[in-house]
Amino acid sequence: MNINYKSTLTVALIALAGSLSTVQAQATKPLPAQSKASLKKVRASVTAEQKASMGIPQLGKAPLSQVVAAMTVEEKSKLVVGMGFKMPGMPPPKKGESVNIGGFTLPPSDPAAYEIPEKVPGAAGRTHPIARLGIPSITVSDGPAGLRIEPHRDGKTKTYYATAFPVATLLASSWDTALVRKVGVAFGNEVREYGVDILLAPALNIHRNPLGGRNFEYYSEDPLVAGSMTAAIVKGIQSNGVGTSIKHYAANNQETNRNSVNTVVSERAMREIYLRGFELAVKQSQPWTVMSSYNKINGTYTSERHDLQTTILKDEWGFKGLVMTDWFGGRDAVAQMNAGNDLLMPGGLAQSDAIVAAVKDGSLKMSQLDANVLRILKIILKSPTYRGYKYSDAPDLAGHAKVARMAAAQGMILLKNDDSSLPLAAGKKLAVFGNTSYNIIAGGTGSGDVNKAYTISLVQGLTNAGFKVQETLSKSYTDYLADAKSKQPKQTNFFMPPPVIPEMDPSSLLSQEADGADAALITIGRNAGEGADRKLPNDYYLSDAEKGLIKGISDAFHSKGKKVIVILNIGGVIEVASWRDSVDGIVLAWQPGLEAGNAIADILSGKVNPSGRLATTFPMDYPDVPSAKNFPGKEFPLPEGQKFNPMMGRPSEVTYEEGIYVGYRYYDSFKVKPAYEFGYGLSYTDFKLSDIKASSKTFNGSITVKVTVKNTGKVAGKQVVQLYLSAPNKNIDKPAQELKAYAKTGLLAPGQSQFMIFTLKPSDLASFYTDKAAWIADAGDYKINVGVSSRDIAKTVSFKLASPIVTEKVHTSLTPEVAINELKK
Repeated sequence: MNINYKSTLTVALIALAGSLSTVQAQATKPLPAQSKASLKKVRASVTAEQKASMGIPQLGKAPLSQVVAAMTVEEKSKLVVGMGFKMPGMPPPKKGESVNIGGFTLPPSDPAAYEIPEKVPGAAGRTHPIARLGIPSITVSDGPAGLRIEPHRDGKTKTYYATAFPVATLLASSWDTALVRKVGVAFGNEVREYGVDILLAPALNIHRNPLGGRNFEYYSEDPLVAGSMTAAIVKGIQSNGVGTSIKHYAANNQETNRNSVNTVVSERAMREIYLRGFELAVKQSQPWTVMSSYNKINGTYTSERHDLQTTILKDEWGFKGLVMTDWFGGRDAVAQMNAGNDLLMPGGLAQSDAIVAAVKDGSLKMSQLDANVLRILKIILKSPTYRGYKYSDAPDLAGHAKVARMAAAQGMILLKNDDSSLPLAAGKKLAVFGNTSYNIIAGGTGSGDVNKAYTISLVQGLTNAGFKVQETLSKSYTDYLADAKSKQPKQTNFFMPPPVIPEMDPSSLLSQEADGADAALITIGRNAGEGADRKLPNDYYLSDAEKGLIKGISDAFHSKGKKVIVILNIGGVIEVASWRDSVDGIVLAWQPGLEAGNAIADILSGKVNPSGRLATTFPMDYPDVPSAKNFPGKEFPLPEGQKFNPMMGRPSEVTYEEGIYVGYRYYDSFKVKPAYEFGYGLSYTDFKLSDIKASSKTFNGSITVKVTVKNTGKVAGKQVVQLYLSAPNKNIDKPAQELKAYAKTGLLAPGQSQFMIFTLKPSDLASFYTDKAAWIADAGDYKINVGVSSRDIAKTVSFKLASPIVTEKVHTSLTPEVAINELKK
C-alpha cells in the first residue's frame, strides 16, 4: 500500500479508520516526523461521536464486545499491563534497564510511566489509555491507613496531605462494622477528591504469627472479623464511586522472602482460615478489584494459579471485578493471563511483548485475553476518570480528622486497670516517660505510610485535655530526641523505618518526678512495615532499657503511693506477661493515626469509655504461638550463578503445620493460657449478659439466640457480645470453638439494657471436608457459647442437628505437592 503523505484528506481518513499503529504496519515506509505530527493533530480533533459514526467503537457508547473486538492484540497487551512505576526523585530508566532503590533491584519499568504526565503525583500506578477507542487511563494508589500521594508538587505552594486513619488492627479492635464503614466513607472521599480511581486497600491477611511485619495492616487472627471488617470499609469507600483492591490474595502472612516463599498449606486450612475472610468480603461488598499476593501456594505463584484466581474467586464466589498483581508480583506474564490475573502491575514492556508472542504461538488463547480485557473495561466504565468527575484536590481533612480521632478511641483496649487507676481526674500533674510519648507512631511504614499534615503526640493530647505535663521531664525528652534525630542518617530505603532511637535514661529525674507528679505514664512504641518481619529481641520482647524504665519508674512512684500507667503504641502483639504486674494500668492504643495523642487522652481522661476488644491473642510467651516453630520458614541456596536480590529474596518454604489451629482456635483447643485472650477488653463500667436463650433445641434451617446486655456500672459504656460455636468432631478434627457472630451495643447509660438477636445458618455449622470437596455440617450436638471474650462465657446453650447437611460443593483446588504433618487435637 502506497500512501501520499502530503494529502491531508488521506491523513484524516486514516485517523478515522483506525489506529496509527495499524496504518504504520501496512505502510511501505515509515511516516516522516512532520506527517506524524499532522496525523496526531487531526486525530486529536476527532470527537468520540465522530469516531463512532465512522465505525470505531467507543467505550461506553458501543457494546463492550464490539470495543474488545476492535482492539488490536498489541492494544490488548497494553491494557492488561500497567503503565509502569515512577519513583519520586529517580531519573527515567533506559529501555530494559532495572532500577535500584536503596539496595532493592526492581524489574524494568515501562518508559510511559515517565513520558506521560501523572494525573496524581505519588500514586502507585496507572493503566494504559487507548484514545482511539475512548478508553482512558485510570489511577491506583496506596494505602491501607490513608491515601498515599505526594504532598508537595513542582511549582505549587498548595499541599496535598491525606488523613492518617487508625491502622486496621485498631479498627478491628472496635468490633464495630458501622464505625469502620464510617471510616471508609471518609477515606473514600479523599480517594475521589484527589483524583484517584482505585485505592490499593484494604488488606486482610490473617495474623498467623505476631512477628508478621505488616500485621498492623491486617485486621485479625479470625476470618470472620477480618472479612466483616473488610466488607464494612469497602462499602464505605466504594460509596464514593471509587474502587478498592482487597489484598493480598492469599496466604501472604510474612514479609521474609515474600517474593519467593512457597507456602505449603492444606486446602482445608486455606478454605477455613486464609480464604474465608476474602470470601466474606467478596460476597458482602463486591470490591472492584482483588490483588494477588507475591508468594507461591503449594509450588505455584498465586498470580499464576487458575484455581485461585478463577475457579474459587470468580466461579465459586461470584467475584465480578478484576484481579491485579501486587507490584512486580509473579514471574510469568502468560501464566498470569491464563490464570485469570487480569492486570499486571505496575507493568513493563517485556510483559506486553510476551503476551503478544503467546497469542501468536497459541500458548495464550485470544478468548482468555479478551476475558481479562473485558473485566478491566467494566471497571474503567465505573471509574471517576471515565465518568469525568471534577475532583477538587480539597477533601474535608478537618472533618476526616474528627472521624479518625473517634475511631481511634473506639478501638483502643484497656488491658489492665487495677484499683480503678483510670480514668485520670482532670488537671492531674503527669510525669510522661518514654521516647514515644513525644514521638508518637501514627501508623506503619512502606506502602502503609501516609503523607499527613501532622501527628498529635501524647504530650500534646494530654495538654489539650487539660492535664499538666511535668515541664522539666518533658523538656529533657524533647531536647534528647531533637539531638538524636539530627544525628540519624538519611533514609534511602522505602521499605525500612528509621533506626530506633535508644530510650532516654531518666533515672536522675525519677525522685523529683515521683514527688511532684500525681501519676506516671510510660509509652512503649513499636513500628514495622513492608519488606521485613519483626524480631524477637528488642521488639516482640522489651529491650533491657525498656524493662529498666518500667521497673525504675514503678519503684519510684509506688514508693510514694502513686500509679503507673503504660500505653502501648504498637502495630503488633508484644510480650506483656513478664512486666505487667509492675504497673497499675495498661492501655493498648495500637497505631491510632494522626489524632493519636488526642484519642489516647480521650481514653485516659474518661471522655471516652474504652470499648475495644482484642481481635488477636496476646500469648504468655512466643513459644506458645502455634506457628512459632515454622515462621518464617526455611531458606535454600540460590541457584548457581544467581546473585542475591533483596527485592526477590532467597528461595524459601514455609509449612503451615498448625493447619486450622491459628490464634484462639489453638489456645482454646489445646488449653494453652494466653496473657490476654481473643475478644478481651476492660471498661470503666460493668455489664451483665442475661436471658440468653436459643430458639430451639433442634436445628431446622436456622437457629436464633437472644441476649440481653445491661450496663450495671456507674458510667455509660459499650459492650461486645460474642457467639462461639462448638461442633461435633467425630469425623474430622475441629477447634474447641469458633467465632460465628458478634455485635457491639450502643452507648448504654447506667442501668440501661439492649436486646440482641443472632441467627446461625447451616453454613455457620459447616466444616470443610477435603476428601469430599464440600462444606458439611455434621449431625450431632452443638454448643453455642455466649460471652464477652473467648474465655469469658456467660452461658452455653445447646442444640442438635439430626442429619448432616452439605451446605456447598466446591472444586478440589490448591492441592499440596507434599504430605503435611498437620497439628491435630
